Amino acid sequence: MSAEAPVVAVDEMVKPRRRLSTGGILTAVLPWAVLVLLYGALVLKAPNFIHAGPMSVLLYSVTILGVVAMGQVCVILIGGIDLSVSNVMTFTNIVSASIIGTLANKAGFLGQHSLFFAVLGCAAIGAVIGMLNGLIITKLGMPDMIATLAMWTIVYGVMNLYRVHIPKTIDPSSRPSIALTSFVTSRVIGFITPAAIAWVVAAIVLVVVLRKTTFGRQVYSVGLSRGASHAAGISAVRTTIVLYVISGVCAALAGVMLTGSLSHANLDTGNNYQLWSIAAVVLGGTSIFGGRGGYGTTIAGVAIIIVLVNGLLNVLGITTATQDILYGLVILVMLVIFRFGSRNQEDSS
Repeated sequence: MSAEAPVVAVDEMVKPRRRLSTGGILTAVLPWAVLVLLYGALVLKAPNFIHAGPMSVLLYSVTILGVVAMGQVCVILIGGIDLSVSNVMTFTNIVSASIIGTLANKAGFLGQHSLFFAVLGCAAIGAVIGMLNGLIITKLGMPDMIATLAMWTIVYGVMNLYRVHIPKTIDPSSRPSIALTSFVTSRVIGFITPAAIAWVVAAIVLVVVLRKTTFGRQVYSVGLSRGASHAAGISAVRTTIVLYVISGVCAALAGVMLTGSLSHANLDTGNNYQLWSIAAVVLGGTSIFGGRGGYGTTIAGVAIIIVLVNGLLNVLGITTATQDILYGLVILVMLVIFRFGSRNQEDSS
């Protein structure tokens, strides 16, 4: 009888809570309220941001960061972190540009499907890097931060070698390049881009999977207590590896989207996305220690980052150093509020 007790405890632990405490309501509402305030301030300062053109520019930036944050929130929910995402993005930006640049002018099947091969190849790269991260963390017992930072360094070296030996890059005037750019930046309805539509569909799927499926409950269980989840028969090793693969694939696909938005490749295109993706997840109310949060409010965190960094701080015309200070202060203030909110939530539970 005593052996079954941990299973019951975990079953209760992973069930979504029906009642929201004051802290839970704060965590759910605050990101959206801050987003509305920041966007309102942006529109007051620069009224053109209420028009479709500038809004679509913000939207495709939100979409790219949102895709990276999909993977980042998955690993943070189990108490992990993925510091390799920035260089995975940069690497796949370079690889996708070189594959399209190499195959676009070829006749036959390869030339006609160069964009498909670029996306498939980059997704495979992301999956392999994510799997390696997961294996290093679970099989070698390395802390997530150290393992993914080491992978960040390895990927940086590999992409430098790749850039030297395969210098071919994308031709912005080629049909695959135009198709990719159109997917990321063109407007189909008002300010809505095709990439944004695909992202919203993927976001809905992720939210449903995390909240309504057995696998999602296992993710929260591992994040809350790996020991208790193991006692319930949940494989923390398998769950961790799967989530890091998802993070790697999301970062890789975001790198391909960078190729579409920029129409070129550089060695620094993904640099900001490491901290931006983590900040977006935490600003969305997900606990950095795992087990609490989700992707729904992470979307608000993503939009806050883009509206603040690519919109309001630029419009104000302040220096880069001051922008960094204000950006950090906004994050700090929200984290302090979330901290008090989480304490309230723990006290009431």
